[in-house]
Amino acid sequence: MNSAQVGAAAGTSLHGEADIPVAAEASAPAAVSVTVAVRATRYFHMNLGIGVLAVIAIVAALYLARGFFVPLLIGILASYTLHPVVDWLKAWRVPRPAGAALVLAVLVGSLSWIAFSLSDDATAMFEKLPDAARKLRQNLSAARSGSPTALQNVQEAATEIEGAAADAGAKPGAKPGPRVVAARPAEQTWLRDYTLAQSRLLITIAAQAPIILLLTYFLLASGAHFRRKLVQFVGGSLSRKKDAVRILDEVDVQVQRYLLAMLMSNALVGAGTWLAFEALGMEQAGVWGVASGIMHFVPYLGPALIAFASGMAGFLQSGSLLFALAAAGTSLLMAGAIGLVFMTWLQSRFARVNAAVLFIALLFFGWLWGVWGLLLGAPLVAIVKVVCDRVETLKPVGELLGH
Repeated sequence: MNSAQVGAAAGTSLHGEADIPVAAEASAPAAVSVTVAVRATRYFHMNLGIGVLAVIAIVAALYLARGFFVPLLIGILASYTLHPVVDWLKAWRVPRPAGAALVLAVLVGSLSWIAFSLSDDATAMFEKLPDAARKLRQNLSAARSGSPTALQNVQEAATEIEGAAADAGAKPGAKPGPRVVAARPAEQTWLRDYTLAQSRLLITIAAQAPIILLLTYFLLASGAHFRRKLVQFVGGSLSRKKDAVRILDEVDVQVQRYLLAMLMSNALVGAGTWLAFEALGMEQAGVWGVASGIMHFVPYLGPALIAFASGMAGFLQSGSLLFALAAAGTSLLMAGAIGLVFMTWLQSRFARVNAAVLFIALLFFGWLWGVWGLLLGAPLVAIVKVVCDRVETLKPVGELLGH
């Protein structure tokens, strides 16, 4: 046997190098990369599943504990809104605890005075609600009984077609049976149930009003104390602490400006609507002004609901369609004019939120917390947008929420 045959039989080349170990070494990195890819896919699926479960758990906690989270958020947002006023008083040598107590006392006193002044009008409006609903139902019934609507014609045609199909399937010579009229379904009570649920939540939050005031007072009186405590969680690096302090300062200023400007614009909307309805001759104009100022916290939907409700109230009051349109148009005009002026200034100093994202957020918070979710949804989304714009790792989320 020659040397070539011996080398081939031994699995080596003519130079004495083994072929099989070389092939094994070449396939080893490929096997390792496949194993790493499989593990990465498993970890991704595992993290995705854990993330989905965490989101579901958070949403469930927010829904089940809404009686706790809603007052907590109201207190935090109130402290952010009133913080510049307390800072202004501190600049005039008023101690922060005394300034916080003074601001809250003036706020509670003003709200109490407004509620006491409008209590008679609000009571009269609530007493008229059953009569107004009855009158509205009678008008709708009279309009429907005059001539059949398209829906009634379609239902009648469907009934006749169903009867014709039943006659065609009957035996020859058999007399057609009597028409079977389907029983009317029971009246839906979802509106009543929803109103009762929101009333219970309103009573719960009203009962927790002293707790909200105490929370707001402590947050206003503490000042930067909690902020210094939060910085301790960042880490031991001095540069990281400075960056955290700068981000928190910027976020505080932006959020305070946004909430304070929003509060001022809503107060002007309420006062303007009040005066305009008084000049128009609307009953309970003060109640409508307060309602419009509160509902202006809900973008798009709030002014539309006030316009619709005021238009219906104007029609039920006068029976004139022109007066109803005047009432609805006046509320929209006040909300649009004042909101446009303040929102233009606000958008120049504050990051804008995408309209589609804001609408989806309102739907989510409205489902989660009802009316309170609609009122708190827009400020929460705006705060999240500001935080994401100022934190480097969250800037993609901020871009998603913005234009």
